[in-house]
Amino acid sequence: MEGGRWDILQWLGPDASIRVFNYLDNPADLARAGAVSKSWRKFVISNQFGKRLCMTLCPEISNFTYIQLWKTLSLQYASPSTSMDWQILETAHITYTYFACCFLSCDSDKGCVMTCIGASSTDRSPMEMIQNTLQPTDIVHWIPSYWSSAGQADPNVQESLIYRLESDLYLVNEIRIQPFKAFFQDGHPIYSAKHVRFRMGHSKFNLSELSLLSGKEKSQLTRDDNYVWTYISPEYCMAQESNLQAFKLPRPILCIGGVLKIELLGRVQKQELDGLYYICVSYVQVIGCPLSPLLDVASSTDSTVLEFYPHF
Repeated sequence: MEGGRWDILQWLGPDASIRVFNYLDNPADLARAGAVSKSWRKFVISNQFGKRLCMTLCPEISNFTYIQLWKTLSLQYASPSTSMDWQILETAHITYTYFACCFLSCDSDKGCVMTCIGASSTDRSPMEMIQNTLQPTDIVHWIPSYWSSAGQADPNVQESLIYRLESDLYLVNEIRIQPFKAFFQDGHPIYSAKHVRFRMGHSKFNLSELSLLSGKEKSQLTRDDNYVWTYISPEYCMAQESNLQAFKLPRPILCIGGVLKIELLGRVQKQELDGLYYICVSYVQVIGCPLSPLLDVASSTDSTVLEFYPHF
């Protein structure tokens, strides 16, 4: 009983109540439940229903080491006897509930603004650089625009393209890739890959200092040991066609750290001139949306922190 009213949570008991609350699939419902009374709020927070909901919506949040709330709302509710454990739970509840709201309201059908980090190889630089893949056309100022790998005698040698997304917390719905059709070669060959796979995560170095890196340092940017990958997609078959091919992910994926790696697996087209296999891409597009600017991520080699900057 609270305030002279009968409490259904006490009548059901904790186990049955938890099962009932686990059916709540909207953060607004959790917020309403937590506003019923002090005991209901304590029940919602102590059982971490906000985190449970987020884990269902977005399993990638399990990669966060801890949460940092930069303006501590918990002090508004805390009494002098409030334990640190309760403040941690309350901070997590506030952050995860807001995160779930952003996730569900995100318009994941927009094109992402990207910058290039590097390619595993380039045949002729600067004519065939990765930067050309940001142009939605394969001809710019009457000049062919595309990225080309170095030639390989072995068709199984893979290549990779690495990009930085416009936000360090970006919800990715699908990735589109257009293989390049060499209209200036006999037969107009299309230099596609056999398969494609995607990795998302964060860098171990400061991407804001990318322009300050030396040429030798930039050549190391595509090495996997420079990144922490929090998501690896299934492999997708790529058609040997020069249209923009859409690879829809199994569900919206949270890219934690804003780094996308496209792995181009296997080669199908030899160049007649030298008898070597190449992969060429004219355009790459990421479809999704950034999460709220009030959410951010701080990454290092040993931790990944979800940061929340609420306005109150």
